[in-house]
Formats: sequence, C-alpha cells, structure tokens
Amino acid sequence: YPLLRGRDVQRWKAEPSALIIMPRLDETPGQVMPISELQARFPRTYGYLRKFEQVLRKRADAMVKSALSRGEPFYFYGAVGTYTFAPWKVVWPWVSKGVRAAVVGLFEEKPVVPEHNAFLVACDNPDEALYICALLNSSVGDFTIRSFFSTGGGGIGAPVVLEHIRIPRFDPNDPVHLRLAELSEQAHEAAKIGDELRLQQIEAEIDLWAAKLWGLSD
Repeated sequence: YPLLRGRDVQRWKAEPSALIIMPRLDETPGQVMPISELQARFPRTYGYLRKFEQVLRKRADAMVKSALSRGEPFYFYGAVGTYTFAPWKVVWPWVSKGVRAAVVGLFEEKPVVPEHNAFLVACDNPDEALYICALLNSSVGDFTIRSFFSTGGGGIGAPVVLEHIRIPRFDPNDPVHLRLAELSEQAHEAAKIGDELRLQQIEAEIDLWAAKLWGLSD
C-alpha cells in the first residue's frame, strides 16, 4: 500500500513517499492474515517477509510484543481498522507548528495508509473530506487548535483535537458546507501547482465561509 508519512503532508497537499506491505484479511481489515493463508495465497510475499523475521520479532513496540506473545504472525501490525483503508481521508501530521491538513484519495488505485504520526479522519466521499479539511485549515480552526495544544514540542494534536473544535456533520444539502468543499478543492489544486497568490485568495474566502458556519462576526 502507499505509505503516507508525517513529512509527506503539507497544507492542502499530501503524497505518499513510500510503500508498506500489509497482509490483511479482506473481510476484516483490522486483522492480520494468518501465516498459513499468506503462504498459500501469496507465497513470494511470505518468502520476502521471512527474510526479515528476526528483525520484525525484535520490534520494541509494546502492542507488537503483546501480539507476538499470544501467537500472532511475526509480521503483525497494530492500530489498523476499516478506517485505515477508507477511500478518502483528511490527514495531518503530529509534528507541526500549526495545522497543515490535506485530503488524500486513492493513490495508484489503492487506499493510502498513514503512518503512526500522521492522523486521519476517514470519509466515504471527497466532498465530506474537503469540507472537514477546509475548517481545520481555516484561520479560526488553526487558532482553536493552537489554543488547546502546546506547540513547544512541535506537536499540534492527536485526533482528540476534533473533540475541541465544533465541526458540524457534513450535509450535502447545506450551501455553506458545499461552498467550503468547493474552496477546499480549489486550494488543493492551487497548492499542487504552487500558485501561492491564488492559494492566499482562496484561504481568505475559506475564512469568510468558516466564520459564517460558526456564526462569527467580521
């Protein structure tokens, strides 16, 4: 799968820079494929992973150690669920001086998997993801998150940040929600081509619509 690292995420732009092997069960994405099934279905993948068995068994992660002690495959990985493989995601890195969120869809026809220090909100459709991203990246959203999390160590906040910023559930029939999604899409397009002037104009308009959503005066 395409692997998205924290450093791969910028405001309005995120692109995977690596790949990760995740032998998961199709019906239950949070579960690792048993060795017998991996050997039968993907023998060459098993053979490749087998070369690194000793390295994988020496991982210091407490979750991995616990899993291996109860008999999970040596290539076990944790903290993965259906949300990990959602087609659309809002992502932002843990290490940042301010909010820098972006939307990612499929990359080369596969869902993007964020690593441990890139957080995500799983979405079923792009408009919902774009809408959430617009509010996180807005001046008010950024200010709210900064006021709650100390940035002294470089961190800007785990997913718990969503408990401290009121983002109404996306409504495809709400014109304000739709406009924020449209502007967010435009911001992603401007960031992709490096049009800073256009991006500043779009962000200024996002702030106005975010203020309207949150009932703020000029």
